[in-house]
Amino acid sequence: MWNLPNILTLVRILLTPVIALLPFIDGYWPKLIGFLIFLFAAITDVVDGYLARSRNMVTDIGKLLDPIADKLLLFATILPIYWISRTRHDLYDIPVWGSIPLWVCLLLIGRELAMTGFRWWAQRRGIVIPAAGAGKLKATIQNIYIGATFLWFTFRDARKPLGWEHNRFAEYWNQFHGGVVALTLALATALTVYSFAVYLYRYRNLFKTNH
Repeated sequence: MWNLPNILTLVRILLTPVIALLPFIDGYWPKLIGFLIFLFAAITDVVDGYLARSRNMVTDIGKLLDPIADKLLLFATILPIYWISRTRHDLYDIPVWGSIPLWVCLLLIGRELAMTGFRWWAQRRGIVIPAAGAGKLKATIQNIYIGATFLWFTFRDARKPLGWEHNRFAEYWNQFHGGVVALTLALATALTVYSFAVYLYRYRNLFKTNH
């Protein structure tokens, strides 16, 4: 039961409180460490799934833990990002957005909860809904946004102590990095709606057929 993919999934679950707390600690080092741990968690999410399928290590406990780990990682990153960007708007101002809006947070989290419920409902009717291309792309862009935002917090915190406030390259990077955060947030928001609509349309017969 406790093979390598399942152990990696469990490690991701145990790391989520650490990832959630580190951005709240003053200074840029905790935020940088939080980014690195998040990066590790995102990579192991891909690795454990690949190992489980390629080495025939898929287990019932793995099927249970993997979606739980994904949801916890989303909560452990989106909620701190929302709170910090709102309360420290002066320092972590995101271009165009200012900060991540509450409705976007609710949309990202609500989609995951709704998709989990939809999969459970479909499974009770004998239909297994695998991850589709749109859903995978959404997850990828969403993780890029989260990682970029953690680095954004790190960079903005590091500017003053490292003497980058009047550095020309730092100013260019500030504009580029802020643009990446704003763009990936917009893409993740659009793909959240689009991917869920794709699933509903693809499995629309579930709403017509009595199983």
